[in-house]
Amino acid sequence: MIDDAPDGPVSFGFEEVARGDKATRVRGVFDRVARRYDLMNDVLSLGVHRVWKDFVIARANPQPGERLLDVAGGTGDLARRWVARGGRAAARRGGPPPDAVVCDINEQMLRAGRGGRGDGITWTAGDAERLPFKDKIADAVTIGFGIRNVTDRAAALAEMRRVLKPGGRFLCLEFSRLTTATFEPLYDAWSFKAIPRLGGLLAKDEASYRYLAESIRRFPDQEAFAAEVRAAGFKNVTVANYSGGVAALHMGWRI
Repeated sequence: MIDDAPDGPVSFGFEEVARGDKATRVRGVFDRVARRYDLMNDVLSLGVHRVWKDFVIARANPQPGERLLDVAGGTGDLARRWVARGGRAAARRGGPPPDAVVCDINEQMLRAGRGGRGDGITWTAGDAERLPFKDKIADAVTIGFGIRNVTDRAAALAEMRRVLKPGGRFLCLEFSRLTTATFEPLYDAWSFKAIPRLGGLLAKDEASYRYLAESIRRFPDQEAFAAEVRAAGFKNVTVANYSGGVAALHMGWRI
């Protein structure tokens, strides 16, 4: 993929752009869709992203007193699930409730997230490639539908490992590749025809939704991304496919 060239162009959907321009263009997309972010995910996943996120937090298994760092956390969907599930565990077993930090480079997304319920959640502006946190501050790190939008995945993965405590777990939920070719024609029609049109109708922004659909196809398949996670130093890396590979959870540990 062109993204592997350290000084070369990178993908912005199906377009190739200068490496220094991608973050600005991605920020522009999310500035435009921030107020409709949950709607965007509903459109991209037919609403199933809510179930996938429940699965992610069940795998994360928050314990009393633990801290989550949710990178590219957007409106805080994963963070809220972490606090709620871990709070129930703390109520049953005793101990302090868990907390969460949502970190996102986009201020518009953070504003949209703060507008909802956010007890136990701290909101921080920061770049996934240069996280504004000390080493070893989190028991778990999540990133949901965000890793494909960073310019330098290797740098972001290294940063997420850096801020994990030894024994901490990393969980990345991202749109991925179908595990069977049977449904590919239907999936292509949904991705490249229906999604942009719905984005135009529902959010008045066909171009942003076209980028989001294209960015999914430019992202590595499950095994290729698992290799990137291992190369970043995570151990015991596993992959779980959701909805036939429409999305995948990559999980690893800092040992």
